[in-house]
Amino acid sequence: MKINAVEIRPGNILEYEGGIWRAVKIQHTQPGKGGAYMQVEMKNLIDGRKNNVRFRSAESVEKVRLDTTDFQFLFREGDQLTFMDKINYEQIVLDAGILGDAAAFLQDGMDVVMELWEERPISVQLPDTIEALIVEADAVVKGQTASSSYKPALLENGVRVMVPPHIGAGTRIVVDVYEQTYVKRAD
Repeated sequence: MKINAVEIRPGNILEYEGGIWRAVKIQHTQPGKGGAYMQVEMKNLIDGRKNNVRFRSAESVEKVRLDTTDFQFLFREGDQLTFMDKINYEQIVLDAGILGDAAAFLQDGMDVVMELWEERPISVQLPDTIEALIVEADAVVKGQTASSSYKPALLENGVRVMVPPHIGAGTRIVVDVYEQTYVKRAD
């Protein structure tokens, strides 16, 4: 499906120069002299390369629609992640690099959505937020609680996040998987 360059949004999958790319960041610019253009930062979904491309406003690009399938994460073995199709129970093994930093937040039995292009896995989407246990948190420095200061904390999966001063070790919190930030205290 062809779309105008000004219709590109972050997360869109585009076919560009024979590859499949995800738009990561966009910036629409209207210089005082010359035509408007879209500056798009893209990541290749096959080999992980990044590219900055400038599209003229009148230019059109091919938007790709990926097939999505529900999978369940089974286990991790080194850098290999094993997932199971929830419909036909087939298992698929992927390299942890396909998830990037989000791979640290995978939990056994977690439901994920796998995006497929021509029956080939391109990306895995985790839930936006997960619950995690804080195993270590810095002590609050007296007098810092008046301002909205945050302190570092270590989660059970080894990821460090910044948390409010009143959150301590042993507390379960909700974490944004992709931003790796504290959202709220878990219920």
